Amino acid sequence: MRKILPLSFLLTAALGCSALVFAAPQDGGPGGWHGGHRGHHGAFMALKKLNLTDDQKAQVKQIFQQGFAQLKPQMQSVRQQRAAFEALTPDSAGYQQAAASLAQAEASLTQARVTQGATTRAQVYNILTSAQKAQLATQKAERQQRMQQWKQQHAQQQAAGTTQSAQ
Repeated sequence: MRKILPLSFLLTAALGCSALVFAAPQDGGPGGWHGGHRGHHGAFMALKKLNLTDDQKAQVKQIFQQGFAQLKPQMQSVRQQRAAFEALTPDSAGYQQAAASLAQAEASLTQARVTQGATTRAQVYNILTSAQKAQLATQKAERQQRMQQWKQQHAQQQAAGTTQSAQ
């Protein structure tokens, strides 16, 4: 778990910010976490579909790097607080205080991540051409339609499974 958490924070900060805007499944599935845990790959695939110029690619890279650099100190602080908390046992003095402090730090980081994600999203969107923005809107509509179809199929499968188990 200790290896997964830092990686997830890095991915969340660097890619998660844009995944909300640009995530698009490539195989007709719903995308994001419910579609095979590929939300962070969808961000880059959607950008590739927009045929960005080399200049746009460089700008996007710089935007992501700046966003990550802004969140990095806070992520490191939370990581250190988590390590300190995990080193304690429930009967240790200060255990509850460490838990409360970690919870506050996690909440603050989440707020910063969401805010930074919105900033990153806006900055990337602003470098797109009108045609690319229209294409992105089309991709979003198609993704929403696929999600709706998936939900309907899932509901039908659930209903069929419930009917069979009731018999």
